[in-house]
Amino acid sequence: MIQISPQMRILVAVKPVDFRKGIDGLAGICRSVLKSDPFSGYVFVFRNRRGTAIKILVYDGQGYWLCQKRLSSGRFHWWPEEGLVQQLVAHELQMILWNTNPKGAAPLWKKINLG
Repeated sequence: MIQISPQMRILVAVKPVDFRKGIDGLAGICRSVLKSDPFSGYVFVFRNRRGTAIKILVYDGQGYWLCQKRLSSGRFHWWPEEGLVQQLVAHELQMILWNTNPKGAAPLWKKINLG
């Protein structure tokens, strides 16, 4: 399990990628398309064409982590649309993984009704 912390630098590939690619294929996309070093420690986030799954690639100094989340139904509601790559902060990535819009959503503590 990868813990997403505020110190992490997160890059999101805007265009969908072929999810048959594994670590080496996604590292190649980091180099050629995103113009970033996959050994840099950045967290790289990719989405499939249908918008039903996300892959996260990160190098921790010893090796790569590759994580995937596939929704059981529906699609991810929000994904960046401008450019080839977009930088996010940790809480924005967490909101994407929870399938919430990080750019316009109210904080979760305001949505909970305890009364």
